[in-house]
Amino acid sequence: MLIRTLELQNFRSYEEASVSLSDGLTAIVGENGQGKTNLLEAISWIAGMGSFRGVPDDALIRLGADAAILRATVESPDGREQLIEAELPRIGRNRIQVNRQRLSRARDLVGVVQVTVFSPDDLELVKDGPALRRRWIDEAVVSRHPKHDALRSDLERILKQRNALLRSAHGRLDGDAAFTLDVWDSKLAAAGNAMRAAREDLLAEMAPRLAAAYDAVARESAEVETIYEASWHGDLAEALAGSRQLDVRRGVSTVGPHRDEIVLRIGGAPARTHASQGEQRSLALSLRLAADAVVRQAGVAEPVLLLDDVFSELDPGRAEALLDALPGGQRLLTTAAWLPPAATPDQVLKITAGTIVAASG
Repeated sequence: MLIRTLELQNFRSYEEASVSLSDGLTAIVGENGQGKTNLLEAISWIAGMGSFRGVPDDALIRLGADAAILRATVESPDGREQLIEAELPRIGRNRIQVNRQRLSRARDLVGVVQVTVFSPDDLELVKDGPALRRRWIDEAVVSRHPKHDALRSDLERILKQRNALLRSAHGRLDGDAAFTLDVWDSKLAAAGNAMRAAREDLLAEMAPRLAAAYDAVARESAEVETIYEASWHGDLAEALAGSRQLDVRRGVSTVGPHRDEIVLRIGGAPARTHASQGEQRSLALSLRLAADAVVRQAGVAEPVLLLDDVFSELDPGRAEALLDALPGGQRLLTTAAWLPPAATPDQVLKITAGTIVAASG
């Protein structure tokens, strides 16, 4: 998978920008606040991920503009080119097209382009609460099996509807509400059991790759584990029946995949509380590398790697190790300071105040 060209209008700091990208390593350099990360953010958006920084679409529109425009040409492994176009208006719904064919939502872009994002915030995968780890594994599940995006979407919708019903019950269920809750419980059980199975399968497939990635990045061997801790035992339908009174009283769904945890361990100890900062950072990078390796091995696509200022957070040894561990293919990295000596970019883009002022190969 290759991104050949990218055009932006009124996206973040870019009033107008157009760039052709190298097949290999592109270094995007410039001072902080000039728009380097915005280029990677635009690519993550056209991959169906939205902003990898987690901001809403209206925050991507340049101040004073009515809409942002994104346009990209991508080349699939068989050499076929596709044109992706998106308009993000400040008021109204997004308008998205692939080869002039209208899509109903941005998530329908999933599978057209695959990306793997590395950012300094990845450290929070290890240090923060379970929500980020659930988001990470679900993104990996969808990248590995794009059809699972429908499962993820259904699960979000079911939980939203079930929780709305629980809140409206105000602690008591009448006959009609109880019947409706039965319906949502059945849907949640089916989707929840399927999502748990997909997550556990992916973690098992990822395990040897995670161990290898950690050894490479940390440059030392360690026992690395990911342990899936579900919020229920057995079948989810039975767990929902058992938690019904508690759910009604609290007005929220207390069991399901939205409550599950992925425990990360290094040397048998919880990485969140016992690992050093360097070990935590190595593990966070390894999680991204392992998920990327699973997607590549499956032959779904060769993801484009987006590395947002990650080398500035690493000591020289880990920076060199990460560079050595990166797979080939199209890679874009941003930096405000330095590159590891072994980094030999095929293309350099210099960004100043939202303008690409120079490019070299």
